[in-house]
Amino acid sequence: MSLTRFLLVWRTTPLHDREVVDALVDPAHAEPSAGLAAALREWPGTYYWSSEQDGRHLVLTRPTIKPRESWTLHAVLFAATLFLTTLAGALIAGGLPPVLGVLYNPAAWDFAFLRGWTSGLTFSISLLAILLCHELGHYLTARYYQVNVSPPHFLPGPPPPIGIGTFGAFIRLRSILNDRRQLLDIGAAGPIAGFVVALPMLWIGLAHSHGLSDPVAPGMQVSIGWGIWALGDSVVTLLIRHFTHQTGPVLLSPMAFAGWMGMLVTMLNLLPIAQLDGGHILYAALPRAQRQLARLFFVVVILLGFLSRSWFVWAFVVLLLSRGQFAHPPVLDAYRPLPKSRIWLLVASLVLFALTFTPAPSP
Repeated sequence: MSLTRFLLVWRTTPLHDREVVDALVDPAHAEPSAGLAAALREWPGTYYWSSEQDGRHLVLTRPTIKPRESWTLHAVLFAATLFLTTLAGALIAGGLPPVLGVLYNPAAWDFAFLRGWTSGLTFSISLLAILLCHELGHYLTARYYQVNVSPPHFLPGPPPPIGIGTFGAFIRLRSILNDRRQLLDIGAAGPIAGFVVALPMLWIGLAHSHGLSDPVAPGMQVSIGWGIWALGDSVVTLLIRHFTHQTGPVLLSPMAFAGWMGMLVTMLNLLPIAQLDGGHILYAALPRAQRQLARLFFVVVILLGFLSRSWFVWAFVVLLLSRGQFAHPPVLDAYRPLPKSRIWLLVASLVLFALTFTPAPSP
């Protein structure tokens, strides 16, 4: 069934992966009418409504290609990340001695090593579940809008004392987005999904962590065999420590450390800079002021570096990822207004950033 008889005017924009139709609906059918509702059920794609000054619009998307994915590459990256994060977890849990020379001596990979390595699965599975849910939040929302997007790429990294076995994960948007609504939905879905998973893991992990009797010890710390990492608090960690009766110095369990890392990842991604999730959200809310505000927040990150040197590292990473550019890439129609139904998403993102903000991740 054709939609044209329900429309006053429309514009079709062909993209490399889909067609996007911006259509002004005849006021007689804008409720919508039974005829338009029946026609939309037969539309071979997705659509949503937009209330604008000249009336109600339909934004319709119809895919034109089906992208092919290199699932072998994704599987290899995930397997490598699982191995290295489990190794990091084993070192944190004390299941392996703090001697990395064993990694370079295959003869030492005996049953005792494998048994010690498996002791890190609590950490690795918890952490990868948080990262996976974060990226699936982005991925599934993008697929809902039929945007061409890659599956999550997991990045292996060094184990302690240099890292935690991974540099994180990311997805790649392969096409321009329709408007700021899509950008906001896709950008905010990741941090929210990751937070929902990280919260119970942090709670359960803290409940099974060990309090310390040393009154001068840092509030939270994790053992990595070579020594101790001191960890900073956020509002959410302070609240959960209160509810789990861990208000004093505490040695985090592997699951609690994974939950803490999940909160840190959420906070860092919500920084309103460049193409971080917070940068997407900022552009969706204030497209004209985005560049100036991103520069301001970058200066704040530099100043935070004098409180905790780890912020200098994150500032460098942001510059590297954004190639020194603070301006956000445009969307197809930046002038289409955000619907009022998305205000809660902006507020939720701001509250989430406030809850997870850690002034000194490594005091």
